[in-house]
Amino acid sequence: MKKTILKVTLAATMMFSVNLGNVRAAGASTTKAPAAPVMTDNLSKYGLKKSIELPVTMSDQDFSYTLHKIMIYDFNSKEAKALRDKYGYQKSGTVLVNPKYLIWTKITIANTSNKNLYGGGGELERRINLFFDDSRSIVDTIGPMKHMGKTNNKDAMWTFDLNPGEKLTTYFAYVYEGEFDYFSIQHFGKELTEKYVVKE
Repeated sequence: MKKTILKVTLAATMMFSVNLGNVRAAGASTTKAPAAPVMTDNLSKYGLKKSIELPVTMSDQDFSYTLHKIMIYDFNSKEAKALRDKYGYQKSGTVLVNPKYLIWTKITIANTSNKNLYGGGGELERRINLFFDDSRSIVDTIGPMKHMGKTNNKDAMWTFDLNPGEKLTTYFAYVYEGEFDYFSIQHFGKELTEKYVVKE
């Protein structure tokens, strides 16, 4: 009789231990690993150390621009070639004939005015300029030929048409051939404003 009770007790204890282990294992499997940080730039590759983190927003009562991401590639690198092939970017910009770099940005533009906002790469360049060196070398716009006719394209923008209060998150490319001393964003709005992502 005592042996039977002992066996039953031992079996119950073993079952409880197994079940407890399963609960712990199940709990461990549902724990999510911390998400990897999102890469917003490769500025350090060019010796640039950020003073402020992205995203950076420049805005006034008519227009808002937010830079979420910026990647700089050697113009003939595999990354740049992949973007050029996919979207049909030309081999030169509006001004620069033999660029050294392709600059790929993720941006949000917003119409904060009370009237329609329409334009293309030239209009964006009139409002927003990027600078990297003491000579203020041109950071030139470059058009995605495969998407030039598409308005508000979220993959590779050239033309935008925004109603009051409307915004667009998209990608926009530039070419560049200067040096890398700092990185600033200049906004030509009602007033001229400038923010340094990387200080001089």
